[in-house]
Amino acid sequence: MGFGEGGCTISTLRPELLSALRLIVITDQGLAAPRAMEAVVEKALLGGAPAIQLREKEKSSGELLEVGQRLRELTGRYGALLFVNDRFDVALAAGADGVHVGPEDISVAALRERVPAGFIIGYSCDDVAEARRAVGAGADYIGCGAVYGTTTKTDAGVAIGLERLNAMATAVAVPVVAIGGITPERAGEVAATRAAGIAVAGAVMTAEDPAEAVGCLMEPFQSRAAEP
Repeated sequence: MGFGEGGCTISTLRPELLSALRLIVITDQGLAAPRAMEAVVEKALLGGAPAIQLREKEKSSGELLEVGQRLRELTGRYGALLFVNDRFDVALAAGADGVHVGPEDISVAALRERVPAGFIIGYSCDDVAEARRAVGAGADYIGCGAVYGTTTKTDAGVAIGLERLNAMATAVAVPVVAIGGITPERAGEVAATRAAGIAVAGAVMTAEDPAEAVGCLMEPFQSRAAEP
């Protein structure tokens, strides 16, 4: 069984969140251009994307809120989750389902005190001890990478590889989402680990057919879930 042997059993974790975290599509207007990012997101949702993460670093707070509100309407229509990167204030104002933060942002403990019950908090790290501290403080899932390296996030660091990803997924009792350089061709490799799912930007934002890309990215995780 390879990576699937031993450790935590991911099927025992929150089933509704596990399903949604099979694929998080991260927005990037620069990668989507010349198409409107929202148009690409809607095609991804039509393809079955279960979660969208709004990450548009160049936008002002007001612009980010406007985009968040439009994405909230879209994700609500398709029954998908909406996360906002870094900005929990924008996430709350837009009615998003959660926020995704990292080591340089507000702490998970402080964030948990400021958000309502049921608000989802994701935390980015690639260190097991740090991840366990974040989970203890209230993180609902861990974003781990860059697994293969990435050109879409300049501060992602060096590639950590599949074995380190699997170690993280085995060590914490919340879903672990792989990020960094993941393509439809590599999704099956990640699905062979204990990671709950993947987060991608370029694989969907640059795809000629975003709906088809979503289907290819999700298929290995859906097949894994169907196994006895």
